[in-house]
Amino acid sequence: MALSILIIIGAYLLGSVPFALVVGKGIYHVDVRKGGSGNIGTTNVFRVLGKGPGIAVFVGDLLKGFIPVFFAVTFIDPDNAALVAVLAAGAAIAGHTFSIFLRFKGGKGVATGGGAVLALMPLLFLIAFGVFWVVLLVGRFVSVASLAAAVSLCVGVIADRQPVPYIVFTFVGTAVIFYAHRSNIRRLRKGEENRVTFPWNRK
Repeated sequence: MALSILIIIGAYLLGSVPFALVVGKGIYHVDVRKGGSGNIGTTNVFRVLGKGPGIAVFVGDLLKGFIPVFFAVTFIDPDNAALVAVLAAGAAIAGHTFSIFLRFKGGKGVATGGGAVLALMPLLFLIAFGVFWVVLLVGRFVSVASLAAAVSLCVGVIADRQPVPYIVFTFVGTAVIFYAHRSNIRRLRKGEENRVTFPWNRK
């Protein structure tokens, strides 16, 4: 029980670490909240600081979700591992979205949630990751790609008959992701959402 509580608390604290600010301000002396969309997520870091910092922040945010869930499924007894892993995943995402270090503000939790899914359901993670990139390459909207990947996970956990805690986590997580993207959805409806520009899209 004590170990389970430590993992869940640790997941929230680790999830609260704002890697976008650690990399942006600590290395490049740039506050990404003052540029681009103002978000502290991976997409805005790519937009403001470029590919290298963006990849670094993506990996950091992914690991925030992966590490505590991996600890849960590895070190908690099998009878309780699924529940503790899901609670740790939720805590990590909550930390990223409502960071204790940022006065309970934060990002949208997509990369952190992806890390948790990678530890819980590696195959479904790869499928959702593939969906993300297909939708992104076709439509060039990161928000749409993120939402499509989340929906594909909901389909996957049902089709693959995953444990009930994993199914609940996936559906609740998807609802949170849709809520976090509500401003993006409004911009999409108005035709004001920014598209990603790939090298082959440039004139």
